[in-house]
Amino acid sequence: MRNWQPFLAALALLLVLSACTSHRVEVAPVEVKPIHITIDVNVKIDRELDNYLDDIFEAGDDIRQQQGISQ
Repeated sequence: MRNWQPFLAALALLLVLSACTSHRVEVAPVEVKPIHITIDVNVKIDRELDNYLDDIFEAGDDIRQQQGISQ
């Protein structure tokens, strides 16, 4: 039988040395500009408020009709 230790040591050294590579990439500087975002949430709140108030007024109209009261 052969002695495999020197062969395995050489193979391990070859794998370790081949894995040690270094690369350098030059990248041009990029100008970063600020982004200004305006979000208008008033539209959504206004719609929800209108729907809520419509439900309240419709319920009030229904109560008045049941009681026979007119405006």
